[in-house]
Amino acid sequence: MQLPVVAIVGRPNVGKSTLLNRLAGGSEAIVYDQPGVTRDRLYLPAEWCGYRFQVVDTGGLVFEDSEQFLPLIREQVAIALAEASAVIFVVDGQLGLTSGDREVADWLRSQKQLPVLLAVNKLEEPSTALSLAAEFYALGLGEPFAVSAIHGSGTGDLLDALVAVLPKEQPEEREQAELRVAIIGRPNVGKSSLLNALVGGPHPRALVSEVAGTTRDAIDTLIERNGRRYRLIDTAGIRKKARVDYGPEAFSVSRAIRAIRRADVVVLVIDALEGAHDQEGNLAAKIVDQGRACVVVVNKWDALEKDTYTMNHYRERLREELNFVEWAPIVFTSALTGQRVDKIIEAVDRVAEQHQRRVPTAVLNEALQEALLWRSPPATRQGRQGRVYYATQIATNPPTFVLFVNDTKLFKEGYRRYLEGQFRSILGFEGSPLRFVFRGKPEREVARTARKREKV
Repeated sequence: MQLPVVAIVGRPNVGKSTLLNRLAGGSEAIVYDQPGVTRDRLYLPAEWCGYRFQVVDTGGLVFEDSEQFLPLIREQVAIALAEASAVIFVVDGQLGLTSGDREVADWLRSQKQLPVLLAVNKLEEPSTALSLAAEFYALGLGEPFAVSAIHGSGTGDLLDALVAVLPKEQPEEREQAELRVAIIGRPNVGKSSLLNALVGGPHPRALVSEVAGTTRDAIDTLIERNGRRYRLIDTAGIRKKARVDYGPEAFSVSRAIRAIRRADVVVLVIDALEGAHDQEGNLAAKIVDQGRACVVVVNKWDALEKDTYTMNHYRERLREELNFVEWAPIVFTSALTGQRVDKIIEAVDRVAEQHQRRVPTAVLNEALQEALLWRSPPATRQGRQGRVYYATQIATNPPTFVLFVNDTKLFKEGYRRYLEGQFRSILGFEGSPLRFVFRGKPEREVARTARKREKV
């Protein structure tokens, strides 16, 4: 049994996302004073007086097709209503009752029969709130609740009424670890199509369009495969910072970058027809900086003309272009046809395991000794030789190793990369970044050694 779903609907720019953030106690939904910012369905958990439910934000309802997204948004709202146990219909109390509000009310009556609570938003002034809200009795949807999503006033009464109409039985809480997977990439590479393909089912989870920038919020979706739960995070396309203007896109990019930070595994999506560009390299660097496991997905593989050697040549070129994540597995897929989509989850499982892997100290030092045999540490011009005494692993997610050496200054970036390459060759760690910390001898030990030399 899943938590009850509450759909928040209304015209554009009436404050639906602000109310969602207020009810969920966060700031996940993008809020901006411009109609049409929200397009996809965004689900967030909420709780009131111990009762748990989900609130889903939806795009603004407009019953004309002057823009390409409007029919798709209505379809997304209809899907949200099909899943919902109740509806919060949000209107703008400052603007007053409009023909658009009447159209939404009539449309709600034609959909699945659900309890509808009318929230008259943007009523920050208590002295006029009730009189302004009274106008909306004309919609025939019962008592209008005067609320301010920004300040929170009136939302307690709204939530009391909401909980009263939701199912009384609550699902049992099950502690189940979930793997967080962020799907990132440049605009229009097929991230939302991949999400829909991974989720499956008759209804698309995310709105898909050929127009770049369709997705704006970071959309969380829970799925289960083979007894394991995954939280898939679809994100907005990330363009170069210089090309992003302040506004909805800037907030979208910020949400996408935040998704990398809260993910365990990042799926970096590349358009097979366009290949990797500088921006993919920048995103790969962000993944490594955050210490996240990575899977590279080459989407739209069905649209590329191929021969026997195309995949191998493409893979080799990608590893050169994405040198920050050259250790990441590459999956060639097509969200459109479903080709090898199942391989993405398999790759995610593999790299997540490596990201959490801990190597026994004895095994680690055997690998270290083999690396030292192949190539000795560097020495100074004066002949002072670098020495590595032993290594130990101090953390996972990502795997982090401490190497105790005689002098950290002797171990430059080139030799550190060599040791990482040897550790990967001997121990594996596919799809996970590795971190190395070099520690020199304690100062008192160095001083003791110096005194011994003086005596000699």
